[in-house]
Amino acid sequence: MEFTPAPTAPIDAETEIDVTTVFVPVSALPETEPSHDCPLCPRLAGVREQLRTEFPGWWNAPVPAFGDPAAWLGIIGLAPGKHGANRTGRPFTGDYSGQVLFETLGRFGLANGVYGAKAGDGVTLDGAIILNAVKCLPPENKPTPEEIRTCRPFLETQADAVPSARVFVALGHITHQSAVKMLGGRLPKARFAHGAEHRMPDGRILIDSYHCSRYNMNTGVLTAEMFDAVFARALELRGEG
Repeated sequence: MEFTPAPTAPIDAETEIDVTTVFVPVSALPETEPSHDCPLCPRLAGVREQLRTEFPGWWNAPVPAFGDPAAWLGIIGLAPGKHGANRTGRPFTGDYSGQVLFETLGRFGLANGVYGAKAGDGVTLDGAIILNAVKCLPPENKPTPEEIRTCRPFLETQADAVPSARVFVALGHITHQSAVKMLGGRLPKARFAHGAEHRMPDGRILIDSYHCSRYNMNTGVLTAEMFDAVFARALELRGEG
């Protein structure tokens, strides 16, 4: 099968234009989102309020689901990055990992448009939806176990709201743990490994991947070929279903 990549624009952190004050991201699943001022995790709410004062033009709120509400593939990230989704309001948008992810999705026909590192760049997903295990920015990108548990009902609700999504990709070990629980699996039997597949009790399938972070890509923990293999396998599983 041949795939047509979605073109992407290179990211230059010094020249990025912040448009969150004039472009409000729209959730793919609006009825499932927490409130703009969700108070459930006091530490994360405190970070949010501090950043609203420091950067009033940023999104600084729970980041909504993005993509195709009739998706067959769910992609689960851990949490928004400070200068990425927390700033722009769209998952994996505005930082290095986003460029890697959207380029990959484009190669597999899952993304359309020119990725410009901002929520208003016009990029759309076809057959895929991006969710987060934790919807608000955690300090140092490290949510606590309690924060992950508190936010999991939103992840569960959103995954259930896309019944056509029978294959999921978890980006990173901690995301894997939350995704397994969200899908009704058991962690002792579903151990994380890049490329590992886990069939859940209801038949949905989880594929593990290392996170497409700058660190993982620069150190070779994850290569473009390894990342491609995860999505190629997801497509195979869709065909088998």
